[in-house]
Amino acid sequence: MRRFKNAMSRQAPVSVARRPVYRAETRARWYCPFSVCVDLLAAALPVGAAIVKVHEPHPLRLAATAALLWPLIGVMSKRYTSLAWGDKGGLRAVVRDWLVLVGALATLRVICGLDSVPAEAFTALIPALVLTGLCQKLIHRHLLAARREARALRHVLVVGEPPTVDAVVEQLAQRTDHEYVIVGSCPVGEGEVRSGVPVCVRLPCEEPETPEADATAVLGAADELAADLVFVAPGRYLSGERVRRLSWMLHDRGRSLMVLPGIVDVARRRVQLTSAAGLTLLHIAPPLQRGVHTLAKSVVDRVCALVLIILLSPLLLALALAVRLGSPGPALYRQTRVGWNMTPFAMWKFRTMVVDADRLKGGLEAQNENDGHMFKMRRDPRVTPVGRVLRRFSLDELPQLFNILFGHMSLVGPRPPVPEEVVKYNGTEMRRLMVKPGLTGLWQVSGRSDLSWRETVALDLRYVDNWSLAGDMNVMVRTVRAVLDGQGAY
Repeated sequence: MRRFKNAMSRQAPVSVARRPVYRAETRARWYCPFSVCVDLLAAALPVGAAIVKVHEPHPLRLAATAALLWPLIGVMSKRYTSLAWGDKGGLRAVVRDWLVLVGALATLRVICGLDSVPAEAFTALIPALVLTGLCQKLIHRHLLAARREARALRHVLVVGEPPTVDAVVEQLAQRTDHEYVIVGSCPVGEGEVRSGVPVCVRLPCEEPETPEADATAVLGAADELAADLVFVAPGRYLSGERVRRLSWMLHDRGRSLMVLPGIVDVARRRVQLTSAAGLTLLHIAPPLQRGVHTLAKSVVDRVCALVLIILLSPLLLALALAVRLGSPGPALYRQTRVGWNMTPFAMWKFRTMVVDADRLKGGLEAQNENDGHMFKMRRDPRVTPVGRVLRRFSLDELPQLFNILFGHMSLVGPRPPVPEEVVKYNGTEMRRLMVKPGLTGLWQVSGRSDLSWRETVALDLRYVDNWSLAGDMNVMVRTVRAVLDGQGAY
């Protein structure tokens, strides 16, 4: 599904359409009570049944203790908040909380002088982990669906210099899985706001004579637009002290404020907030490019590739035979691609084009439908009938399992470019080559060839900077759906 196409053209009408809908405070009210009830029952019933089975004393008390501890841990870890429900990584927090629950119950047994812990009792805690995880997933999906339908949103007023306002609007317009919709702006200075959001009032570049001047203007705009949240982007004319005074007035009037640091596409797990001498510091952890994580990724890649080759060997042989019978030429196509750290390697695919396809490419350059360095044609005359079927379901990529087994590629990563594309790369695009190329990746599960070059690079850089083993698993699961859907495959 496309997330990025015509982002700027969508923002203005989306903002207008979303203004009268529900606020964040009036989102589905059943989330919290439903989560708490699921946690109570998931901990109480299995634990109580297990304790009765092993003839433990005071089964009701023990079951009640487990039932109360589980939601209490959830409250302490803020598991019943909109931030947790909207977070795709919420399952990791559930597992962490569950381990805390196991440790807390074991500690309580020791303190109360009870005998050794019955294995059945702690095995019975597994349903609490599973049911709570499913509950979090259900609410997350419901919340995303509500946001796509312009519900459960927060109306945002942006304060900052005009180019910054435009950048914020464009970035938020790229996706629909967040809760923020821009309803207006308070630009600093007289520059033009090109994104199309309403300009409510302009703040002067110079420090106001009275500390309340900025806040009065911003609060007036927030009241007019019914905005419940203010985004503030510090800059040359909006100093930290000026933002601080603005925050005092906003908070005194019950308005929330968020400060935009200006960085984009950084996973939250890489960000740590700290302070020193009154300064608020944002520490950005470096991407995972070496160490245990990369070693684990390499091991998982090769083991999975070997297993898949063995399991899919009948299919591979059948596809090779179909290619040979479908058109003259070999079953496999070998092409030089550029991999990790600019290292060239031979990549294999099932042949989907006529034998002299590379020679014919020069005459088709004028018909390239991609706006970047890649060559893509929706109706490429070089593709064979069998090749169209293989491309439709990405079956032509299966021989790259051998590239993964030999260490040239990874299961997940940016697609490997050809050398003639790489020589056109700028410094930003070259960063795509900081990790091993992948059989699948964010590009494949986000629209594939339907994406523009800019969108493709943005997705690849997001992966390079924020990859994790859990994220790779998520991409592989989404790949199955993308392959069956076939959107953007040609």
